This record gives sequence, structure tokens and C-alpha cells, in this order.
Amino acid sequence: MAAPLVLLVLAAGASSRMRGADKLLGQVGGAPLIAAQVAKGLASGLPVIVTLPPDRPQRGTALDGVAVQRLIVAEVAEGLGASIRAGVAAAPEGAAVMILLADLPEITANDLVRMVKAHRADPKSILRATAEDGRPGHPIVFPVWARPELVSLQGDNGGRDILRRHAARVRPVALPGRHAVTDLDTPEDWAAWRAGQQKERGR
Repeated sequence: MAAPLVLLVLAAGASSRMRGADKLLGQVGGAPLIAAQVAKGLASGLPVIVTLPPDRPQRGTALDGVAVQRLIVAEVAEGLGASIRAGVAAAPEGAAVMILLADLPEITANDLVRMVKAHRADPKSILRATAEDGRPGHPIVFPVWARPELVSLQGDNGGRDILRRHAARVRPVALPGRHAVTDLDTPEDWAAWRAGQQKERGR
């Protein structure tokens, strides 16, 4: 039987490549990206934990009235490791954790449901979402057995070392199109993505 699953949305990054703007407050579907990501998580039926930085209160404001657990990560300058440690430690004991980066605008609630179903069918594997063409991306489901390694992470490499150590236990889960790999890190990324969205709507 699969362990219960919690969604951890990593939203404590500095947006350092946005030249002063905050990528997680950019509008997607009429809402700030951070709020849109959390809404997708809740629509999938999962409990949601969100990591936040101490110096960007607007991100928390964007989640006002939303039923999520917020975690302020004091060591945010360390990188992803600090956010993952805090989020996994806050998840209920015995729960597996699906880690989702907050800057993937094309991820849908259906994508998350697909990951949930894959976890239920194969609860012992690490499940990594891929693009339709097989390129690895996010989200990633880490089973319960991986939690001790997740709460020991250091630095900014996220779970890459864990994925490398346990490569034989990683199973890909293909998501539609580029959903798993489209991230928005720079103003140019945002402009190109919005242009592509307008083009799709115009067809």
C-alpha cells in the first residue's frame, strides 16, 4: 500500500536572474505564479507545504486565504537544500513527498494527479516527471525511504545527489509536451513563454 503523499512547493528562491523582478509574482492565468502553482496542488487533492523566504512578504500575501502550510526558510541563502530539509521535516511522519519547483507554469493539476497515481502503483520508486520527449524535469516523488537523505541535504543541488545514488530506483513518468521542463528564470524566459501562449491561443 502506498504511503500518503504531500506536495512540497519550493518557493523560497531569490529570483536572482530576474533583474529586480520577482518571477513568482508574475501573472499566469490571472494569478501570481506562486498562487497558481499552489492552486494546482490543492486541485490535485494533495496537502500542500510551501517554503518561503523571509525577505519577500509579497509571496506570502499572494497565498492569503489559501489552505496551505507555509514555512519561512531562514537559511534560504544556502539554496534548495535548506528548503527541502525544512519542507520534508514538516511533512507528516510516514508520508512520501512530491517536490515541485514553483516556477513551472505549464504543470497542471492533472499532471500532479498522474504522479499521484504512479506513486500508488509503485510506492517504492523515486518517480521523476519528464517531458514528452523524455527529458527529465519536475516534479519528483520521493518515497518514505528517501526522507532521511532529504533532511540531510546541504547546498544548492537539490536532490541531484540522491537521484544519482539511487539511479536504479528512479522511474520516469512522462507528462504532456514540455510541462515538466518549462521554467521561467529570466525576463526573456517570461517574454518567450507569453509569446508562445498567445500564439497557441491564436490558432
